[in-house]
Amino acid sequence: MKRKTIAVLLAASMVFGLTACGGSSEGGSDSKTPNSESDPPSSGTSSSGDTIRLVNGKIEIDSQLKKLAEMYKEETGVTVQIESMGGGIDIQGTLKGYYQADNMPDIFVNAVAAEFDNWEGLLVDMSDQAWASDTESAYVDEDGKTVGFPYTTEAIGLAYNAEILEKAGIDPASLTGPDEIEAAFEKLDSQKDELGITAAVGYCAESTNLYWSTGQHLFGNYLDAGLDRDDTTYIDMLSDGGKFDVDRLTDFAEFVGVLNKYSDPALLVSGTYDQQILNFASGKYAFVTQGSWIGATMTTDDADAYKEAGNFEVGMIPYAFEEGIDTILTNSPSWWSVYSEGNVDASLAFLQWLSEDEAQKVLVEEAGFISPFKSCTYVAPDPFAQTMADYISAGKTSSWHWLGMKEGYAMNYSGQVFADYAAGSLDTEGFIKTLQQVTESCYAE
Repeated sequence: MKRKTIAVLLAASMVFGLTACGGSSEGGSDSKTPNSESDPPSSGTSSSGDTIRLVNGKIEIDSQLKKLAEMYKEETGVTVQIESMGGGIDIQGTLKGYYQADNMPDIFVNAVAAEFDNWEGLLVDMSDQAWASDTESAYVDEDGKTVGFPYTTEAIGLAYNAEILEKAGIDPASLTGPDEIEAAFEKLDSQKDELGITAAVGYCAESTNLYWSTGQHLFGNYLDAGLDRDDTTYIDMLSDGGKFDVDRLTDFAEFVGVLNKYSDPALLVSGTYDQQILNFASGKYAFVTQGSWIGATMTTDDADAYKEAGNFEVGMIPYAFEEGIDTILTNSPSWWSVYSEGNVDASLAFLQWLSEDEAQKVLVEEAGFISPFKSCTYVAPDPFAQTMADYISAGKTSSWHWLGMKEGYAMNYSGQVFADYAAGSLDTEGFIKTLQQVTESCYAE
């Protein structure tokens, strides 16, 4: 039965691609992700009986999920069909087509709030599931219903090469505010030849392909850095007609100006994600403005360069644009939801199994995920796994409220303002004023 919500969802003007870390269709995937190699979807209605179908947005873990499906079938007799999509595929658009064809999967991926809103009234509330009390990363909608199962955790912080900082005599624990960070950048810049680096920081504000890095992840620190996970002060202001806390925004803008000043000029306005991560993996930058997902790229696509650079230890510091900010931003980059008109009981049982020991071992040790479940004892073979675990165990994390920003804000509005600031066509005052203007325009629509 088609519902009122879906009439809006299927409007031709609405095109929702998944928010991308690294520029793909799914958070945390890098831009080298191949095109979809999914199993062909079954025809007709959704799965039934002892078969369920899962649409996965991280194609790089397709083989691990299929391994888990085989394990689950051996244990339970239930067949799990894995359909993986990636490489820029419009997953939400594909799902809309499946809905129209009465071919919806039982479990499917959602990321930003707008994508969950697409399926209002069609998602199972999983609040009563055992796994829901074992994590702080479930997706909970405005009505308090748990409608998203988290499968990994990612972090946004200012990543660093520990070996370079040690050589420069810089203790990352001392970088607790903007003055200390700027002084560290200045020191690194003055020792570039001695340290063998190209720049203190690899920051890229190219607006066409990396708007998400500036307009979502970097800007997300204005919204959340230093706050408790449930503190919605600044996203609430933004949602109320595009309002800002001017003092906080000014501090943030000045910090971005420091990134502009000490970044690699060859990368700053026209670089690519691949260049940014390869240069960091090669030891050319002491810091890089990307999140924990780059660890997977460093140890796969860029493994040779990383090895040649000594497989150096990495870490993260908070984007401390105000003195005392001591949190990094962590969250699940996307979630799996259960379709309410599909094979619900079998889907819930499979997700519960995925949260438990046997499946977590595969997801963590083979897929490289950072588990969102408190009961998990496995540690991923990822360069950033330990630093993330340290922040999480210390309770020094903030949330990702940028996921609740208005659709298209980063792509069509704020990303270009960061690019203009980096290019020098806006000074700090101009960045603040222009960002306020475009934000008000976006939220007035």
